[in-house]
Amino acid sequence: MEGSGGLLLQVNGHLVPNYAATMVSFDEGDVVSGKVVRIDKDEVLVDIGYKSEGVIPSNELSIRKSVDPAEEVSLGEEVDALVLTKEDQEGRLILSKKRARFEKAWRRIEAAAESGEPVEGTVIEVVKGGLILDLGVRGFLPASLVDIRRVHNLEEFTGQTLECKVIELNRSRNNVVLSRRAVLEEERKEVREEILGRLAPGQVVEGKISNIVDFGAFVDLDGIDGLIHISELSWSHVNHPSEVVAIGDTVRIKVLDIDRDRQRISLGLKQTQEDPWQRVVSTHRPGNVLEGEVTKVVAFGAFVEILPGVEGLVHISELADHHVENPSEVVEPGTKLNVKILEIDEERRRLSLSIKQVEDQNMPMSDLGAQLAAANGETQEETSEESAAGPVAESGGPAGEGVLDPPDSTPPAEDAPEESDEGSAVEAEADQVESEESTADAPAEDTAEQDEADS
Repeated sequence: MEGSGGLLLQVNGHLVPNYAATMVSFDEGDVVSGKVVRIDKDEVLVDIGYKSEGVIPSNELSIRKSVDPAEEVSLGEEVDALVLTKEDQEGRLILSKKRARFEKAWRRIEAAAESGEPVEGTVIEVVKGGLILDLGVRGFLPASLVDIRRVHNLEEFTGQTLECKVIELNRSRNNVVLSRRAVLEEERKEVREEILGRLAPGQVVEGKISNIVDFGAFVDLDGIDGLIHISELSWSHVNHPSEVVAIGDTVRIKVLDIDRDRQRISLGLKQTQEDPWQRVVSTHRPGNVLEGEVTKVVAFGAFVEILPGVEGLVHISELADHHVENPSEVVEPGTKLNVKILEIDEERRRLSLSIKQVEDQNMPMSDLGAQLAAANGETQEETSEESAAGPVAESGGPAGEGVLDPPDSTPPAEDAPEESDEGSAVEAEADQVESEESTADAPAEDTAEQDEADS
């Protein structure tokens, strides 16, 4: 009927409502809008202007698992839903809220991936290797891309809304990979450039230790990280950076070098501390006697620390007055003793020390060295005695046996001692010659060892 907008029909001269005109026209796969009119434990009813309410099963409300319908929607709320089935076996209209969001989300994510704009999502799950974000679709944020620095506890992000960039998209596999780190790095890019422009080699600045690795420690300089190499942490030897600094420590460091193209900053911690070597140069001279502690024993001598961070070498020839085969016979790590400075090499930052030249030196292992030397001497004397006694015993044997032999077949008894004395004299003379030769060779051997160690 005219003027009713098609809502009224004239039938047999009577006006009746045109119910068909009030119903929404749609097909399966279309997205429709409606108002939530009822919330049950396992489903939600939505009035979309059709002849019956649409039903959204609980598993079609959200991409989350095991959701409570009352937490997803509220009475009277306007929602969008995708038509799954216009009429199922029970005559119900079946809708899906999550699939309507899914379609809209894909269009939004595809546009963001093309433009490079970030997308927002709520962290709904922590999985192996990263986080799952609700973008309308499930987006995966790898743990390495959650922050600029490594995150040790991913659980703290649960429930947070994060802004990320889409770095990988595959519609056929419903695969969305995100990066929050890309957003953070872009935000800090201007800050980094400002900091790099402000810093200069030689400056002393403050920073906070942000990470520790085997080769050094990273320092946060209010927006950009610099590296303190392990060799720049301390004037003394460092086995691992954790011996000197800990994550969270605030430190004063010196800027050593800046690579502006690669945005890398080299820092030094020891440069802000007193150089102990300068104390040695300014306060000590060759001939001074100092107390020190053995830090390392090597084949050619021992290293002794005389000041924190300053070590000198005691050559094996300067360990003891007697000959030393192995430095461990005389000293061991941790031994405290006095040493005499023989030489200070300022250019090479090296100290030559001596233990044996210190008067009234109390050596913890001196008895061991003396015992070893004495034992070697006793062994040589016993060997010489056995060598001298050998020929007499041999000549005595035939003489004893000769008593049973006929007189004409045995040499006179008085001849045997003469032969024995003569043989012993020859051997004794040979031993003396060998002893003189070894004595003459000893200094040359020591000199060769010293030259080898110095080289």
